[in-house]
Amino acid sequence: MRLTLNVDHIATLRNARGEEQPDPVTTALIAEEVGVDGVVVHLREDRRHINERDVRLLRELIKTKLDLEMAANEEIIKIACDVGPELATLVPEKRQELTTEGGLNVIDNVSLIKNTITELHNSDIEVSLFIEPELTQIDSAAEIDADIIEIHTGIFANAVSEEEQLDELERIRAAVIHAKKLGLGVNAGHGLNYQNIKIFREVPDIDEVSIGHSIIARAVIVGIKEAVQEMIRLIK
Repeated sequence: MRLTLNVDHIATLRNARGEEQPDPVTTALIAEEVGVDGVVVHLREDRRHINERDVRLLRELIKTKLDLEMAANEEIIKIACDVGPELATLVPEKRQELTTEGGLNVIDNVSLIKNTITELHNSDIEVSLFIEPELTQIDSAAEIDADIIEIHTGIFANAVSEEEQLDELERIRAAVIHAKKLGLGVNAGHGLNYQNIKIFREVPDIDEVSIGHSIIARAVIVGIKEAVQEMIRLIK
């Protein structure tokens, strides 16, 4: 599996005091030096953490891959098409949520998502849909020409018992197999950390995991280089 680092929470810390530091762009560049395969940022409509300056500087400076998480919002779509990340990951977005709470409902929003995919493809941007590990949602993603799905791993990460965790792992495993049969790339993310990533490695054929909060939290203690390297060792 490849590892991409979400640096949103570096921006959260910066914005808490209205300062310029810590800088998510600097963090991303250091993480690249020690082996991450890409950088993820979520440009929210309310700009609560990442802002346009961050996105544009990342596009200019990073040498791996930029994955721009975004809602299917016309303003954000325009910015994405102008910036040109390698990948745009469409996610649901609610103003009151602390973090993304679940997968995108592709089935109930086919027209909006399909039109968004078309716009992004016209700017040579691959598109991933952040969805639950549900076969019907995966079918819909394939039907509207998504390139990749990112499986929401929050239920797995928040499981309160080993049985519940293993059940969700099997659901994810089935989703990966189904998506691969349809020709989709498969990423995964949300709530993955230094403990649960060990058992998560048992799911084959996941191309990439996106991890943010746990690595940034660890970096507060040991520094971003060591935090990233620890996760890379666990994954690879």
